[in-house]
Formats: sequence, structure tokens, C-alpha cells
Amino acid sequence: MSHAGKHYTGLHLAIDGHVAVVTLTNPPAHTWTRESLSALRDLVRDLDADRNIYAMVITGDGEKFFSAGADLKQFADGDKAVAREAARRFGEAFETLSAFRGVSIAAINGYAMGGGLECALACDLRIAEEHAQMALPEATVGLLPCAGGTQNLARLVGEGWAKRMMLLGERIDATTAQRIGLVEEVVPKGEGKAKAIAWAHQAEKQSPMSLAACKKLVQATRHQTHATALVQEREAFVDLFDSADQREGVNAFLEKRAPAWKNA
Repeated sequence: MSHAGKHYTGLHLAIDGHVAVVTLTNPPAHTWTRESLSALRDLVRDLDADRNIYAMVITGDGEKFFSAGADLKQFADGDKAVAREAARRFGEAFETLSAFRGVSIAAINGYAMGGGLECALACDLRIAEEHAQMALPEATVGLLPCAGGTQNLARLVGEGWAKRMMLLGERIDATTAQRIGLVEEVVPKGEGKAKAIAWAHQAEKQSPMSLAACKKLVQATRHQTHATALVQEREAFVDLFDSADQREGVNAFLEKRAPAWKNA
């Protein structure tokens, strides 16, 4: 496996069956660095190349922070070249995460601020522990969310709540996050990672080929017309008939047994 024995700066990787569990580890607040953003990009690419991985869970180490986002010290002197490089690395990391072929689940175990929340927004699903706090407060310090925040938050919660969070700098709690559709589940403190892993194991029951195709089609609604997407949906359905998993899935159902997926 391409990720076996590799070191990813600021990240800890554990494999649980077909699930990759990625823990953000840059204490105390798991802020992103140039190195950890590049490491996340490389890690997701390595997981994509491993056909044995169907799902990924991302969480923060400890019980206080998921991630507090970018370290603002790097922007203190107003250097545009530094800003451009940081924005590029954030974009590369989270766009690679968004394009991961499996299901990605963020277990928000505490504060998710700025680039921390943007990481969770790049995942497919989000679980918040009941004490979690979420915000995109960049405008409060003269910046703006540059890692997909303005786009992904508005798609998830609608323009009104996205503007409320960004233009007012409002911080929201887990209950509000679930009510507005920012997270799909709220769990007690300390239970986010276990819940996310349970969801990931639930995803293992789906054909990984089907899962990847469904995810791609759902995300295509962001940038193409409904009519075009409907044609692509039918084509993707037919394309699954090139896979061994399609035959395995249907025959397992007819034979009343659990399917043995090969991700092929």
C-alpha cells in the first residue's frame, strides 16, 4: 500500500478495515501549516490509490479542537506572495479531499474555525459533538475564507445562513448547525469519532464502485445543468455493468447472502 509506513506532517493515519481514520495533530489547536496541507493532499491521493480503502474519517486530537484553521502569524506582515501560496495550498488540499472517491466523514470534536470548518465542509458528511462550535470568522481579522468556505457553506445551508456566519462573524453551536443543515448528526462529547467510524463501516456495505459513482453525480449538481446530469446518471448506471461488483451485488441479493466487494 502506498501509504504504509509513510509520515504525514500534522496528521495521524490509522486503518480500520476498509476505513482510513485521519486525526489532525498540531497542538494545541490543530492549525493548518503549509506542510500539513500538503500532507493532507498527499494522504488523500495515497488513499485514492489504495483500492482497499472505501471510506475516510477526519477528526481532531483531544476534546477541544477539531481545527482552529490557519495560523494567522503567517499573514501578519501583509506579504501577498505568502497569502497566494497559503491560499493555493488550502485549495489543493481541500479540493483533493472533496474529490476523494470514497465517502469522507468529519467528526467535529470541538472548535472548527475558518480553515478548520472548511476542511469539514470539503467532506461528504459531518457529525458534531454537542460542545462543538463552528465559525468562518475570517472577515473579523480582515481576511475571507479562501479554502472553499464561501462556496461550500452557501451550498449546504443556503445563502442567508452563509452570509449570517460570514458577514456577521457569527459562531454557531452543534444544535444550530444540525438545524440549518451544516451537520447531519449531533452526538455527546467524545462520541464523534466512534459514530463517524460506524457510519464509515455502514458505507462498506455499499458497492465501493457504486458509492464513488453516486458521489460524483451528486457533486456534479454544483456546476452542470439538470438535463446534462440526468444523461450522465444513466450513462454511469450502464458503466457499472463493466464492474465485477455489479454482478456480485445483484447475485448476492438473489442468493440471499452478503456481497463480497472487490472494488473492481
